[in-house]
Amino acid sequence: MQMTSLTYLDDVIHNPATAITVGTFDGVHLGHRTLISKLVEKAREINGRSVLVTFNPHPREVLHGGHNTVGLLTTLEERAEILHQSGVDQMVVIPFDRDFSLLSSEEFIKDILFRKIGIAEFIIGYDHQFGKNREGTIKTVEQLSPALGYNVHLIQAHEVAHHTVSSTLIRKALVDEGDVKLARTMLGRPYPLSGMVVHGDKKGRMLGFPTANLKIEETRKVIPRKGVYAVEVLLDDKVYKGMLNIGIRPTVTNSKELRIEVNMFDFFDDIYGRQLRVRFYDKIRDEKKFDGLDALRAQLHQDKADCIQLFKTLS
Repeated sequence: MQMTSLTYLDDVIHNPATAITVGTFDGVHLGHRTLISKLVEKAREINGRSVLVTFNPHPREVLHGGHNTVGLLTTLEERAEILHQSGVDQMVVIPFDRDFSLLSSEEFIKDILFRKIGIAEFIIGYDHQFGKNREGTIKTVEQLSPALGYNVHLIQAHEVAHHTVSSTLIRKALVDEGDVKLARTMLGRPYPLSGMVVHGDKKGRMLGFPTANLKIEETRKVIPRKGVYAVEVLLDDKVYKGMLNIGIRPTVTNSKELRIEVNMFDFFDDIYGRQLRVRFYDKIRDEKKFDGLDALRAQLHQDKADCIQLFKTLS
């Protein structure tokens, strides 16, 4: 089957031959992908479809009255792309609002999953909770299975370096430490950011390191901690190595505005107004204030050398 990206609940066609799973799946990390592999496998076994049900916005934003904006590891579009690559047939998006949050876990399974979508195989993570007050658990799913006629498959935790992989842990690694290497390990791929190239003040060009200034498209995306990072940049289906700075550039300005600037190695074209996608591989250093432009320029040369060496070790 061809995956239908971002299918909303009202547009779903009922099909009892469905392997289904439910969750936010932000990041689609290695723990999620273990579950997704089982989802695709079970759909194949029953000659049916694999359906992943997710929510927008993030449930915590609604349940906490908008005072707890959750930084996103993946936009809906990014999630759909990863799921398509993983072989999932359909991603069903349920608009999450106050009314929906009052639905009991039993009503959710019976009225939404069973009657509206269809279930033959239910794949669920070990810690998944759902329904009003998060009352629904694996026990709820198992208790309803005889009456509704579906099979239940429990997926255990996935660990990396003695840590249970979770979206919360990945967000914390990015925001608190800028640990994009740990994030890359837990995601199973580099953490991405996408944005449009906008005009800056050309300070980088003056230093011999012209930069593309990025305006991030999705304002809720998690931005890693301030610092210099080794990155790959995707433009027109080509991949360029580069280094990216997130910060306020204290050596060249007194402004407190956060900037995201990327220097693409051996690239000098005019790309204002173009869309770039950046993949983070490792953090090179924290942002710092230098004594002057010469000291900053020397450090940028060292940063570039460190990035090039890093990519050699990865190849």
